[in-house]
Amino acid sequence: MEDVGAGKTALPVISPLAGEPIKRADAERLAGVLKAFADPARLRLLSLIQSAPEGEASVSDLTAPLGLSQPTVSHHLRILTEAGLLERDKRGVWAYYRLVPSAIAAVADLLTPPRKRATKKAR
Repeated sequence: MEDVGAGKTALPVISPLAGEPIKRADAERLAGVLKAFADPARLRLLSLIQSAPEGEASVSDLTAPLGLSQPTVSHHLRILTEAGLLERDKRGVWAYYRLVPSAIAAVADLLTPPRKRATKKAR
């Protein structure tokens, strides 16, 4: 198993697209991470954080662009952090969030069929 970020979720090493059956526990962990992705507000949060100066943002930086309340934004950030997709850095009273590139890449790799992966790396 590969540990993803500082979160509690570990992704399986074997892709569900690798031609081998994925174990139930691995499928459940991967589904949990994909659930974190499966929300428009969370996808926008990932995009906003990635494109922010210094690649990080606080809740106050994210509420206006999303048009959501602070508690709602904090809820979505918590889900993304627990899934291992974001890191949280507390500085004084503010918390700043940044993407965990290795976690995002691991999910992308698991969802890319092996034949496509080989073609993509050969380019």
